[in-house]
Amino acid sequence: MRASAFGWRGSAKATQRLKSASAEIRAVNRADPVTAADGVVALAARIWPAFEQIDTSSGALGTAVRRTLDDLVPILIAAPADEKTRAKWLEQLRAAIEDDGVDYLAPISERFGEIAAYPALMTLHADRDLALIHRAWSDWERYSHVGTAPLTLSCLLEAERYDELLALLAVKKTRLWFDDKFGAEALLRQGREDDALAYAEALLQADRQTWGHHDICRFCEAILVRQGKADEAYRRFGLPTTSGNTWLAMWRDLVKRYPDRDARALLEDLIALHGRKGKWFAAAKTATYFDIALDCAADHEAAPATLIRGARDFAIKEPAFAADVALHAIRHLLAGRGYEPSPFDIDEAVDHLMTASTRIDRRGWAIATLQRLMETTPGDDLMQRRLGQKLTELSAE
Repeated sequence: MRASAFGWRGSAKATQRLKSASAEIRAVNRADPVTAADGVVALAARIWPAFEQIDTSSGALGTAVRRTLDDLVPILIAAPADEKTRAKWLEQLRAAIEDDGVDYLAPISERFGEIAAYPALMTLHADRDLALIHRAWSDWERYSHVGTAPLTLSCLLEAERYDELLALLAVKKTRLWFDDKFGAEALLRQGREDDALAYAEALLQADRQTWGHHDICRFCEAILVRQGKADEAYRRFGLPTTSGNTWLAMWRDLVKRYPDRDARALLEDLIALHGRKGKWFAAAKTATYFDIALDCAADHEAAPATLIRGARDFAIKEPAFAADVALHAIRHLLAGRGYEPSPFDIDEAVDHLMTASTRIDRRGWAIATLQRLMETTPGDDLMQRRLGQKLTELSAE
């Protein structure tokens, strides 16, 4: 983690160094939390100088830095350090934030007031750039960015200087959740839940999705849940902001956040909201909602490869379901669907179909259904020929 230690393509190595540093700090924290917190400060001070030359266009390194700091900042906040030690840490962190070229240290800026811990330190850092930020934000013609604005807002919030915080935000020309979340939280901490909800929700009224849309919705959702309006929270904010890298992950995210709601109904709501029914097969299959899964499997967007894996996984424990899924996979392959389909996919689907149908004494039905599919489903000639060969082999057995 030396200055300019990484070149243009150093993202992967830098991420590994972050993991090593984080592991070391967390290990030290178990025995000596103050030294561990000192390590967090030292790491933060080294991030920009070390990573300055790295290409960050993919966003991977930025994500790794945020994840690392999100894990380590609580160590810094919880450390039993005296005021003099914290004062030294804050000066080091402030200097690092001012030098930070791409806002790597945002997780520290956003919780600077909590890191300060002592009211005198909160006040000191809240006041240091307060007038500068007010002048910059008030000048709509010549607006200039102030890198220490988030830490100033954080300190005002933690010092309970709510009126000053809201007054400062009021002079801004452009409203962004990056700053306005402090104003919303200030209203919430004063017990003004409806005002906080309206303040945050106002940012969602733009014609296009604003920056921080997901976080704003989660903030509004939490307020409504706290007010006992769980159904409204779910419909307005919870369901539309379900997140995940896969369709299955999206359903699991919603189930985790709403454990008291019927998981099947949650899946049906997701399908109704997002459409693309075929993409939800894996979620329905994993949840063992087999009727929904078969409905999804019949959709033209269902991936044959996914259906084949489903037929394989359930051929023994749910053979009737697996047989129907295999038939849907074959139907899609015959129609020329799927990503780079191969005749071998037909082989595998037919094999799983026969395994499943044999277990429920419907082998003859399966062969007859395959024959009808080949005769009535126009599409890929190569797949048709391969299915014909498989039927010949099955008839000869």
